Amino acid sequence: MYTHKAKFYEKRTITANRHVLDRPCALLRNQRRFGFFLVLLLFPWTIYSQTLGKAVWKQPIGGEVIGLPSVQAGSVVVLSESGSVKAYSRQGNALWNYEIEGKFSPYITRSREGTNYICKTNGVFIALNRIGRELWRIDLGDPLTGPVLIGWDGRLFVPTDRKISCYTTAGNLLWYKLLERPIAVSPCPDRQGGFIMALDNGEVLQINEFGNVQTTRLPETPALMVSLAEPPAQEAPKYEKDRESKKTSIPILVLYKNGSAEIIGDNTQDYPSLPPLPSQPIGAANRNGKTAIVLKNGEVLLLSAEEGRILWKSRSGITPVESGEDGNQAALIYDERGVYMLSKAGAAGFTEQGQRLWFIRIIGATAVPIFSDEGMLYSGGNDWNLYAYRLEARSLPVSQGQSLYGPLPEGTYYLGRPFPSQKDYTNQFSERELNNQFIRINKALEEGQVGEQEKEFIVYLMEVAASLRNSIRVSMARPPVHFNQRIEAIRLLSCLGSQEIIPFLVDLFSNEPDPLVKAAAAEAIGRIGVDPEGLALTAFSLGVLSPGRIKDEPVLVAIAVAVGGLCRFSGPPVMGTGASILIALAGSDKPVRVRNRALLEIRSLRQ
Repeated sequence: MYTHKAKFYEKRTITANRHVLDRPCALLRNQRRFGFFLVLLLFPWTIYSQTLGKAVWKQPIGGEVIGLPSVQAGSVVVLSESGSVKAYSRQGNALWNYEIEGKFSPYITRSREGTNYICKTNGVFIALNRIGRELWRIDLGDPLTGPVLIGWDGRLFVPTDRKISCYTTAGNLLWYKLLERPIAVSPCPDRQGGFIMALDNGEVLQINEFGNVQTTRLPETPALMVSLAEPPAQEAPKYEKDRESKKTSIPILVLYKNGSAEIIGDNTQDYPSLPPLPSQPIGAANRNGKTAIVLKNGEVLLLSAEEGRILWKSRSGITPVESGEDGNQAALIYDERGVYMLSKAGAAGFTEQGQRLWFIRIIGATAVPIFSDEGMLYSGGNDWNLYAYRLEARSLPVSQGQSLYGPLPEGTYYLGRPFPSQKDYTNQFSERELNNQFIRINKALEEGQVGEQEKEFIVYLMEVAASLRNSIRVSMARPPVHFNQRIEAIRLLSCLGSQEIIPFLVDLFSNEPDPLVKAAAAEAIGRIGVDPEGLALTAFSLGVLSPGRIKDEPVLVAIAVAVGGLCRFSGPPVMGTGASILIALAGSDKPVRVRNRALLEIRSLRQ
C-alpha cells in the first residue's frame, strides 16, 4: 500500500499581535477561571493550527518524485521517475507537463528567468522555458552528478562524471575542466561568482566564472562545504588590476563526517578554532557570516565562524537520516524568515534565534521536500501524488522586479562595462587583423576553450561593434570598421552569451545609424534570449509603436526575430509586450517580408 501522511506539531504559536503563548493547553489547566475566555480567544487559531498538518491540495504526477523540487514565483516544478516534468501553481493548478522517453537524473535547476535545466540519465541536457517548452538540448556524454549552478550572468556550471563544464544560456560551451577524481561534494556557490567543490581524494577546488582553478588538499574528504565570503561590492572597480586583486582564495567552512570543522583559504588566521559538532552534518547554509547546520541526529544548530562557537542548538523533532541509509537526505534553507530543515522524514522551521516554530513528520516521501518563499511545503509521496502543505502565513519579502522572476544575482562580472583592451596593435582594426581575431574567437567557441580569454574577447568585439560611434572608452580614436565585420563581431558577442552585454546591445540598437548593424544587434539579443530588465523590449516597442518609428525593412525583420526569441525563452513575463510588437509588425502597413516573419513568430509561440 502506498502511503503519504503528514503530522504537524507546534511548539510555539505566534498570534497576530506578536505575543507568544507557550503551550496554550497548559495555560488553560493552570488558569481555569479564565478558561472559557481563553477558549474563545484561541478558538480561531486552534482551528488553523489543526489544519496545518493536512495537505491543502494534492495532484497525481504519474510516478515518484525524484530529486529536490524547484520553487519560484508562486509555482513548483517536480521531476518524476516516469520521465515527466510537471509544474503547478501555488493553488494546485496544473501549469504544464513535459515528457520524455527514458529517465531523468534527480536534479532540476531554474534560472532567474524561469528556465528549467534538466538532464536525462543518458547525458542529454535539456533547457525548458517557464511554460515547459523545450528551448534546446545538447549531449553532455554523461548524466549530471549534482545540481546545475547559475552564474551571475546566467551562465551554467554543469557537473558530470569527472568533468565540470560552463555553458551560456543558449547552450554554447564556454569552457570545461577534466577532473582527476570523482566529485564527492557537489558544486556550491562561492558568492564571488564561481563555485567550490571537493573530490573524493580530499582535494577542494575553487573555480571562478572563467574556469580558473585554485586547489587545496585536505587530509580527508569533507562531508559539506560552505563559502564564508561576502558578495563583492556592486560598484565597478576603477581599474582592471583592482578587480584582479580580489581574485584570491576565499574562506571556506569545511565540515567532516566525524563532526569536526575547520576554515581553509587565504587570510584565515584571524578565525578561531571551531568546536566539534555533536553528530554528522548532512546539510548547511550560510547567511550574514553565520552557518545553519542540520545533523544526522535531527538537531539543527547555528554556528558563528567568527566567534568560534555554536550560538544555539535545537531539536527538530524528526530524524532526517535513518540508520544504515547513505547519502545526503536533508536540505537547509536560511533566509530572512529563519532556518528551515527539510528531509524525507519531515521538516522543521526555526527563528534565527533558535526557537522552533513548527515541525511536520512525513511518511512515504520519495524525495526531500522543498519550502517556498510563500510558506508552502511541497512533498512527493510514494502514492505518486504531489502534496502541498501551508506551514506559514508569512512570506519572504519580494524585492523590486522579483515578482515574476527569481532572486537578483548577488553580483556582476562587469562584462557589460569592460575596460579598454590592453593590447594596442598598430593595425588592430585592419581587415587582416580583424579576420585573424574572428578566426581565433570562433575556434575557441567551437572547441569550448574560451575560458579566461572571455573578457579579452568581449572587450575587443565590443570595440569593433561600436567603432563607428566610438561609444566604448578607448585610449585613442580609431577609424570605423566595415559594417560586415561589425556584424560578425556582434554575432560572436551573442555566441559568448553573457546577459550582462544586453545593455550594450540595446544601446547599439537604439543609436546605431547603420540599419544592418542595428538589425544585427537586435538579432543578437534574441539569440542570447534573456531580457530580465526589459531594456530590449522597451527599445523594440519604441522602434515599432512610437511616432517616428523605424521604417527599415531589415531592422523590422530583425526585431520580429528577436522578440520571438525573447518570448520563447522567457514566456509569460514578456509575452504581453512581445505580442503587441509582433501584432504591429504583422499589420497591413508593413512590408510583406516583415509581415510574414512576424506571423511566423506568432505561430511559433502558439505551438
